[in-house]
Amino acid sequence: MTNFNRIALRTVRITSWPLLVMVVASFVTGYMMSNRYGLAATMQPEKALIIHKLLHWPLLVLLVPHTIAAAYLALKRMGWIKS
Repeated sequence: MTNFNRIALRTVRITSWPLLVMVVASFVTGYMMSNRYGLAATMQPEKALIIHKLLHWPLLVLLVPHTIAAAYLALKRMGWIKS
């Protein structure tokens, strides 16, 4: 395994759990804003909107390296990228 493959695999592993938390938080705050499933009782929709808007950039910062590294490793595993 080359050094770049190790870095890509480590990137995928490091970003996966925080990314999962961010996606779940994004869904939950979205449901709080729209008052679905009774989640608006836990937080005011205005506060949920503020938190929801604050989650966009951290979600993007985690998603981009995770996706690029995972796509690289998948293409390498399928044999489309030769080394």
